Amino acid sequence: MGRLVDLFIASSIPVVKVLLVTGLGSFLALDRINILGEDARKHLNNVTFFVFNPALVSSNLAKTITYQSMAKLWFMPFNILFTFIIGSILGWVVIQITKPPAHLRGLIIGSCAAGNLGNLLLIIIPAVCKEKGSPFGDPDVCHEYGMAYTSLSMAIGAIYLWSYVYNIVRISSSRNSKEVEITDSSTSKSSKESTLPSERTLTQPLLSSDYDVTGEVEDPEIRLTLPQNEFENKPQAQVSGKLKQKLETLFKNMNLKRLFAPSTTGAIAGFIIGLVPLIRKLLIGDEAPLRVIQDTATLLGDGAIPAVTLIVGANLLKGLKGSKVQKSLIFGIVIVRYIALPLMGIAIVKGAVRFGLVRNDDPLYEFVLLLQYSLPPAMNIGTITQLFGAGENECSVIMLWCYSLASVALTCWSTFFLYLVS
Repeated sequence: MGRLVDLFIASSIPVVKVLLVTGLGSFLALDRINILGEDARKHLNNVTFFVFNPALVSSNLAKTITYQSMAKLWFMPFNILFTFIIGSILGWVVIQITKPPAHLRGLIIGSCAAGNLGNLLLIIIPAVCKEKGSPFGDPDVCHEYGMAYTSLSMAIGAIYLWSYVYNIVRISSSRNSKEVEITDSSTSKSSKESTLPSERTLTQPLLSSDYDVTGEVEDPEIRLTLPQNEFENKPQAQVSGKLKQKLETLFKNMNLKRLFAPSTTGAIAGFIIGLVPLIRKLLIGDEAPLRVIQDTATLLGDGAIPAVTLIVGANLLKGLKGSKVQKSLIFGIVIVRYIALPLMGIAIVKGAVRFGLVRNDDPLYEFVLLLQYSLPPAMNIGTITQLFGAGENECSVIMLWCYSLASVALTCWSTFFLYLVS
């Protein structure tokens, strides 16, 4: 019983820290205080997004990533992918039950699929390492490796978030607004094509690209005597044209700038520094000639945790103003994130340990894998809804409830996960 109490204290302390800093952020965002007003939040968010987070990710990965550790970390990208797949399926079930408006469907799936895989772990893991009831051994070693696992989790989560959730919300928010426009443009295009059938038929076989391959046929009349070429090339041209059009649409809609977010770029830099021996000797270690660069990155990265937590608290204040969101919708997302996903996560991670996919000699790594299933929705979902102007108020309410209940859910699940891995 005493061991369970120690685990509960070790789990609750980091959550209390999150609540205190989050509450301070909400207080600073009040209208009468206005220290973290809308403009201030925007500027602080930009500094965190472009400076603090990449520095934190790169500095922690660079110190701990080696060829040996890579053999152990390979399962994490798949584990995070499982959280997105299972969350998306459960989000679809919530949609079928609650029947929300069409423009909120992307928000619901994104909230169920994408957890806060970076910011909360950055606070929880170091705090758990420092508690005397922690089963992870030396606090300094626990902190070093825990931050590496968390940094990798943040980078992978950013890739999945901006490549999947971003497009899900984009499609959902634009479907209704563009439906009439697409219908009108399709109708006008078809009517235009139907009014000029003879012109289209006559001009198409006269294209030199279709027939003048060798440069020997140049007379239009000669071309008209070869109708079989039209039927041979037309299906091929149509297929290649459709394929080209789909590829152009794919690359046009794929926002590589957001896919390779600064945190992802920082992760790539961290991997390069850690895995290339020559660069590692120059930057990492007390005797490294360029260690000042690594120390500077670490110093900048230390500002990420308090800045992000203050922003979270300030953004949650918007949810207090309320919005017309179905209670069943909020209840469904809470059930998915805090009951269904953690239970499935236990089965997946423990199954991976049992079959040798995850080594059982590192309880901290196993704890991080389990914790990835029990986190509240990613805060960047709010940023995505702001980009498309759809579901902003609803997102604030969802985040308010999810993060308010996270204090209880994270404490309970963290205690149970610590018990499982200890």
